[in-house]
Amino acid sequence: MHKRTEASIQDAEGNAFKVSKGAPQVILSLAANAPQIEDAVNHKVLELAEKGYRALGVARTNKEGEWEFAGIIPLYDPPREDSAETLRTAEDMGVQVKMVTGDHTAIAKETARLINLGTNILPSSSLANKGDSATKKLVEGADGFAEVYPEHKYCIVECLQAKRHIVGMTGDGVNDAPALKKADVGIAVESATDAARSAADIVLTLPGLSVIIDAIKESRKIFQRMNSYAMYRIAETIRVLFFMTLSILVFNFYPVTALMIVLLALLNDLPIMTIAFDNVKYSDTPEKWNMRVVLGIATVLGIAGVISSFGIFYIGEEILHMTREYIQPFIYLKLSVAGHLTLFVTRTRGPFWSIKPAKILLLAIISTQMVATLIVVYGILMPPIGWTLALFVWAYALAWFIVNDYVKRAAYDVFEHREIIFHR
Repeated sequence: MHKRTEASIQDAEGNAFKVSKGAPQVILSLAANAPQIEDAVNHKVLELAEKGYRALGVARTNKEGEWEFAGIIPLYDPPREDSAETLRTAEDMGVQVKMVTGDHTAIAKETARLINLGTNILPSSSLANKGDSATKKLVEGADGFAEVYPEHKYCIVECLQAKRHIVGMTGDGVNDAPALKKADVGIAVESATDAARSAADIVLTLPGLSVIIDAIKESRKIFQRMNSYAMYRIAETIRVLFFMTLSILVFNFYPVTALMIVLLALLNDLPIMTIAFDNVKYSDTPEKWNMRVVLGIATVLGIAGVISSFGIFYIGEEILHMTREYIQPFIYLKLSVAGHLTLFVTRTRGPFWSIKPAKILLLAIISTQMVATLIVVYGILMPPIGWTLALFVWAYALAWFIVNDYVKRAAYDVFEHREIIFHR
């Protein structure tokens, strides 16, 4: 990289000469008068940099074809008005922000001060001639780096990843493409080149970085939905399979028919799809999978579901004295209703009413369970059980739903407490 541009000019009198502008140190290296003015130029460049101004050196050739340093052009590129607020929000959400720029170190420090970022900004030369461990520690501790080249950006991303950080990087130029590709999340800003866009995972279409905060919030909402879905599916698998297996092995009784299993699966599809639109609260801290808690909560809810299923089996056979032919639709309705109510349990960390469900999710569950109820009441594809028994199943499932919600909260307290002890 030459860090300068050059043009050949011919004036009105026919005199030809060349002009060049670029990084002051590069322009100085061309100039024949550099020894006489170098100290003064460097002092002025540093003075401007401390005020946040970028400096361009300008030179032209004389009649003998020698380059002469002509002067300095100061440029001021202030940070966007929303930059400080965006960075503050990111840090409040557990995202550590580092500045990586090709500007002079003094400019970087002044810019960092203006946006309330840490001013421990180091020159890229500090990365040279250090051991691998020392470099990683330096990169992790710094607030940013200045005067960087593309290889430095790549090295910074690589060092942070080696320290087990999830790294996101923004960039706009061709030189940013390798680092954007290397980062866990490469973000090409609104004015990015095609090379940067193709290397990035996310391409911003609006100016500024505040939209990244929206992306972080939305990603954490998606994670919450995935987390609740995983708990629901594991709990449902334990609840249905364990209950069916134990019923067959212990009582030599098939609690539901193959057709009923198909109906369970079909009526599950619509509510499951609407989980993607559910209302959730995003976390204020970075998310990660905690399989000990997920499996623990799902297992507890699954076992509670098995107990409740055997409870209604006992009621149907021992108290209501139903034949096993009619017990099957009786149990089917319970599995269907209670299964979908489990969605309301797993979707929140606190009480089920702490976050209002999305209308589409609520509508999907109500509609599918009305279909399941009508099927067993009027005996569509199975023996009818009537409205009285159907309403009893609903009351039983709702009672267990309240119990399961308390069980879930108690299980969270137990497993999250153990998680803290485990990490200690």
